[in-house]
Amino acid sequence: MSRLLRILTVAGALALTASACGAPPADQGKSESGAKGFKACMVSDSGGFDDKSFNQTSYKGLTDAVAALGIAKAQLESKSDNDYPTNINTMVRQKCDIIVTIGFKYGDVTYAAAKANPETKFAIVDYSYDPVKNPPLPNLQGLVFNSAQPSFLAGYLAAATTKSGKVGTFGGINIPTVAIFMDGFAEGIQYYNQHKNKQVQLLGWDEATQQGVITNDFQDKNTAKTKANDLISQGADILLPVAGPAGLGALEAARSAGGKVTAIWVDTDGCVSAAEYCASLLTSVQKSMDVAVQKAVSDAYAKQFSTATYVGTLANKGVGLAPYHEFDATIPAELKNEITALAADIASGKVALVSKAQPTAG
Repeated sequence: MSRLLRILTVAGALALTASACGAPPADQGKSESGAKGFKACMVSDSGGFDDKSFNQTSYKGLTDAVAALGIAKAQLESKSDNDYPTNINTMVRQKCDIIVTIGFKYGDVTYAAAKANPETKFAIVDYSYDPVKNPPLPNLQGLVFNSAQPSFLAGYLAAATTKSGKVGTFGGINIPTVAIFMDGFAEGIQYYNQHKNKQVQLLGWDEATQQGVITNDFQDKNTAKTKANDLISQGADILLPVAGPAGLGALEAARSAGGKVTAIWVDTDGCVSAAEYCASLLTSVQKSMDVAVQKAVSDAYAKQFSTATYVGTLANKGVGLAPYHEFDATIPAELKNEITALAADIASGKVALVSKAQPTAG
């Protein structure tokens, strides 16, 4: 087994902070039973709980559930893909009542664990199961998000805001949960071009071929910064990095451009999770993973656990755009109104997206 962190227990709400994204675990040395005899557990992917992105936001959902219910919790960070099966099995041995796993890459191992441990509830963030390949299990729920929808709004915003006429994006790994952001971004730019008779160009991703700039990593900030600077050198003045914590390298590249380049963060509100870069962030494409995780844990606690796939959308507020923060005063009211109207049209189905990475409820 590669580097395995020890189990953390934080005794209820006393260990929580007021951080909007939740504090990463400070100690993983102990695990204790909750006063109510229920334990909720979590296993991160290799980004870790302090990734300023989807692991950290999912972790907040766990701590929110602990605070609301007065239950116990434990978690393990995975330092590599090889850690995942061992970490899940460790949580099973800790007699967790529900285990939340994080990451598209771990769908198969989570399914196998749920099948082997029918007495334990499992929920996985960013994965839904094909009922033909993986018949539904009574103790497993997928939590997924239609990130294409708010990314469409971000693309429209970027196209309306760019001064160079070029915007850029890149992904960490070419998997559906990454591609969905870039697809939506591309469609939003295309929609703007069609309705405004413009020719804003997207660098770094081709939705038709599903090919583009990929770092093949979610941790290497230096590689991400290099990719970002490559896009900037080609004329992009707005960047959408979809690479987890590695994407911080793109924010550094934007900040270093002296006000000539801005960025859009993903998964969580970057002005909260990566506040040092807020001056360079137009907005963020948010997934309310914390809300979905808290509900899954709460449902398991209340013996109302659902196996139906949860899909976060604009309509149910499971996804959305973050506030414009430091750019709020510079973005025209007319543009804000157009984005609000577009969001309503997407939510109602009046404007349809075509990304094949969009999840469906099950």
